[in-house]
Parts: sequence; C-alpha cells; structure tokens
Amino acid sequence: MSISMRAAPRRRRLAAALGAGFTALVVALGATWFGGTAYAATLFSDDFEDGNSTGWSKSGGSWSVTADGSQVYRQTSTGADAKAQAGATWTGQSVSARVKPIAFGNSTRSVGVAARLQSLSNYYSLVLTGSGTAQLRRVSGGGVTTLATATVAVSPGTWYTLRLDAFGSSLTGYVNGTQVATATDSTFSSGRIGLMASYAGAAFDDVTVSDTAGPGTPTPSGSPQSPSPSPSSSPPPPGTCNTGGTPVGFAAVNAWGRNGTTGGAGGATIEVDTAAELIAAIAQTGPLNVCVKGLITVPAGMHNVSSHKSIIGVGSGSGISGGGFNIGLAIDDAITSPPANAVQNVIIRNMVFRNASDDSINVQMFSHHIWLDHNDLAQGYDGLIDVKRGSSYVTISWNHTHHHAKNMLLGRDDADDLQDTGRLKVSYHHNWFDETPQRNPRVRYGEPVHIYNNYYFHNTDVGVACQTDAGCVVEGNYFESVEEPVSNSYAGPGGRCVARNNVYTGNEPGAPDCSGTVEEPSAYYGYVLDNPADVKAIVMAGAGVGKI
Repeated sequence: MSISMRAAPRRRRLAAALGAGFTALVVALGATWFGGTAYAATLFSDDFEDGNSTGWSKSGGSWSVTADGSQVYRQTSTGADAKAQAGATWTGQSVSARVKPIAFGNSTRSVGVAARLQSLSNYYSLVLTGSGTAQLRRVSGGGVTTLATATVAVSPGTWYTLRLDAFGSSLTGYVNGTQVATATDSTFSSGRIGLMASYAGAAFDDVTVSDTAGPGTPTPSGSPQSPSPSPSSSPPPPGTCNTGGTPVGFAAVNAWGRNGTTGGAGGATIEVDTAAELIAAIAQTGPLNVCVKGLITVPAGMHNVSSHKSIIGVGSGSGISGGGFNIGLAIDDAITSPPANAVQNVIIRNMVFRNASDDSINVQMFSHHIWLDHNDLAQGYDGLIDVKRGSSYVTISWNHTHHHAKNMLLGRDDADDLQDTGRLKVSYHHNWFDETPQRNPRVRYGEPVHIYNNYYFHNTDVGVACQTDAGCVVEGNYFESVEEPVSNSYAGPGGRCVARNNVYTGNEPGAPDCSGTVEEPSAYYGYVLDNPADVKAIVMAGAGVGKI
C-alpha cells in the first residue's frame, strides 16, 4: 500500500539566504561537560550540500561548488594563488577539512587549510605540497616561513583529512588523524579560517571549526597518559549488564534469512574495561554479550564488530572515546546484493560515544538486523550514526545526539544506486535530535524509511532531508524551533516523503516540504504511535543512557 500527500508551501528561510549547508553556531554558554571532559563547540561547518558557497569570500583562481560523490568546493586553476576565507574572528580554533589535490602547478605548489587568518597575507596554514610533504607555515605580510615539515605521500585525486589546531601559541597539524607537525608561534592570536590552493587545483569538503582540539591531540606535558592497548594475559571476567530488550521497527522484521535481532543471545556474558579487551571481544566469532565498564579510550579509527554481538554499557557513564564501531564487511563496489557473510544481528545499547576520529557508528556493506538503542553520542568527527551501502533492517531508537553538526546519514551518496536501491530500510523512533544542525537523518534511496515519535530541537539547517529517490514516512514527531523540519528538495536529486500528524512549534516553526507516494511501514511491522503532543516529554525523559 502507498500513501501520498500534497506538498506544503515552502517557507522562505534566513538559512536559505545564508546557504543551508553553511552553519555558524554562536555558543553562548561555553563548553558542556560530561564526566570531566569538555565537549568542543562547533563554531562553523560547511559541507556544501546546499549547492552554493554563500559565506565564503574568495581571491584568485576559479572556484565553484560541484558534484564529486557529494557536493564539494572546487578550485581548478593551477595559475593563481587561490584562497577562500569564511567564519568569524576566533581565538582558539581547530580547523578541519577533507582536501583532494587535483593538480599541482609544480612540485612546490600546495593545497591546505588556514587558521587565524587575519588577511589573505597573514595567517597560519597546514598544506600538502606536490613534492610529498606536509608543511606547517606562517604567512606574514605575504612572506612564507615553514615552521615544521614532514614527509607525506601525496597523490592527486586522493582525499586527505587535514586538521590544524591553534590554541595559545601551540600549533599542531594532522593528516588523516595522525600528527605530522607541531610548532610554537605567537604572531597571530585570532582570525578567520581559510582554504588554500596555491597554484594548484583542489577540492574541499566537510569544513568544520571547533573551539577545542579534536581527537588525536597529544596529552599535554605532565598530564597522565593512557597506555596503548596490549593483549590481555587473561580472559575478561563474567559481566553483568542488561542484555534484555526487543526492538520495534525494521530490526524486528523477518527478512534476509533472519527473524528479528537478538545480538549475543545464547552466548557468554563478559565484562571489559580496557581497549584491548573490548576490541578483541567485539571481533570474536559467535554470539557474545559484552558489558562495557567505564569510558574506554580506544585507538583512533573504526573497530570492527562481528555478527551476533550485544555491546551494552554498564550504568550511565560507560562507552568509548577516540574511535568508533564499524558494523560491516570491507567496502567492495562490485558486490551489489547481500552476501552470505554480511554482518548481522548486532545490538549496541546504553553506550556513550565521544570524540570519534571518524564515524561514531558506521553500518555498511549489506549489514542487517542491527539495533542501536539508548545511546548518547556527541562530538565525533564525521557522522554519529551512518547506515549505507545496502544495509537494511535497522532500528535506531531512544538515542540522544548533541554537540555535533552531521548527525545521521542514510545512503552514501547520490551515485550509490546499485547497492542501495530497494534497501536501506531503517526505523528511527524516540530519538532526541538536540541542536544537531543537519542529517537528522539525511536519506538517499531507502524506502520505506520510517521516522516517528522523535523530538527535534533547534536543528538550524534541516530536520529530515529525504533525497535521491528515497521514500520517507515522517509521523508523530515533535519539531521545536526547526525552520525546515522535513524536505524532499533540500539538496541534490529529490526524494518522496509523507509528513503527517507532526507538531511544529517554537521560534519560527517551519512547515513540511513533502510530496510523492511512499510505501507504508505497516506493510512490514506493527507499531503504536505516541501522541505527538507528548513526544517531547516522553523522549527527554527516556532517551539516552541510564534508561534501560
């Protein structure tokens, strides 16, 4: 059965005038604290998915927003010292961006990011050069001083993640999460941020500025350091955590040879409190219940979770920091249907996720029957929860997401139709999307995607973005101070969506921009909607950790 709804008139928004992909957040209350650790406030972010470069001023070269998997900001000339700048004047700043060199005018030319940019001839920068180096530079009055340099393999056509931290007189540069250069200099104490393409073509994406150093920052001298994980000499002890519970939504559906999601049911229950124990346990073959005790610092990167696992936090302060969980096989574009060995039957509940160097949770390559429930996720690098590359029969419920720009992605990009079409069946219910500007979720190809009984608060870019032939049913949600709550024309190719029985309230509440027909979720599973007027109170009381 399909349902349809006429499109509501789209409101003209201030964000549209500024560029929906451009988000500048003014933080009035400073850092929020959890367990003694400060969250970084996101000062600025731009992923260019709105298709424009509003907010950026440029000098030299040929700049445009264009498609490269996703929308990117590209500079194509190798005959100019091209620069673009944005943002406000900030003091301490961590500037990160994905950067892809396209062509270098010669081996001395460079591409990169800039911090504390006071003018186009006065700033700090971290650049990649055509000769295969990463350089930390001070540009003063147009003169270039190299403060530190490191050998890095640089290949045109390859994406690199660059990050430049400038706090006090300390400057630190990272390439793909690895520290490559550090220096001390006090010439510039504040400024804007910039993108640099000096006589080189380059593409830029996912520009983010925060007010504290990101993951991977070395421990200050004199502070205690966590030891590197080492193999445990004895197996972890038996554990006690709440391994019960049953999902509602797509994770409960009988499909792809599996009836529902049970995680580690039937396996042993163990307790882990070190990174080495945790990483070994979640990769183990066979059913296993893993009780995670304490907030464990894990190595940067994504750590693989194998089939038939329940990963449950103990109490309200347990989880991981520094890395993320990958649920899925290695990426292979040649696989276009669910393989027999796809990762399946995974439950992650009651976990805290902080400071991930990539995604906090990534589900990929036809993984299925996944339940992500009652977690608290904040301050990652990329997505907090991303589901892509054909994965299906997933329920994402009762999570609290906050202090992060790009929240949840469903569907990798506009060109991934061979893996994603007819799949990406995901239920999102009773989540608290707490001032997460975008991707709440952003959907491509999936149908039906069921988004119900969630609480949205002050999502400054967009709530639900249903694009690229996706079919979304958005019902019974509470949108507070969200100017564009639901859209199927947000950016890129359009999708189809039905918005019904939602609450729109608060400052400048928007109206849904929805049209098309969508398959009914009730064709797959039964569910009961809470009264949308009660959803705010229900979700605030029940979402996040310490509630199961």
